[in-house]
Amino acid sequence: MEDVYFHSNSSFIIFKFMVVLFGHTIPGGFLSFFKIAGEVIILGAVFLFALAWLLKARPHNRPKKYSVVVFDVYGKKSEIVDIRTEFKTHDVAWSFMKQYKETYPLYNFAMVATLSKKDRPTIFRYI
Repeated sequence: MEDVYFHSNSSFIIFKFMVVLFGHTIPGGFLSFFKIAGEVIILGAVFLFALAWLLKARPHNRPKKYSVVVFDVYGKKSEIVDIRTEFKTHDVAWSFMKQYKETYPLYNFAMVATLSKKDRPTIFRYI
């Protein structure tokens, strides 16, 4: 009779151990791991966003004036009398270039500016 009692008691202890192992220990380990992993992923995403924003928001070296250069059908520099070619802002120069392209469809126009670091003008837009 004692063997049966010992056997059922040991089965109960093993069952209790399995309940604790699979009911608390293993799920608790997984939950704590995924909680920490989720925090790391969210924190990493926040830092990447902040780094991208800082790189994008840093001041750029913008030109002080823009010029519109006229090209004929053959791609050679040309001049059209009585058009404005010097501008202080990019948007105004681009607006005038679009208007010039509608008015003079056989010509192409390039918006250029000389940056302080380079000797040659840089083309920003070309239509």
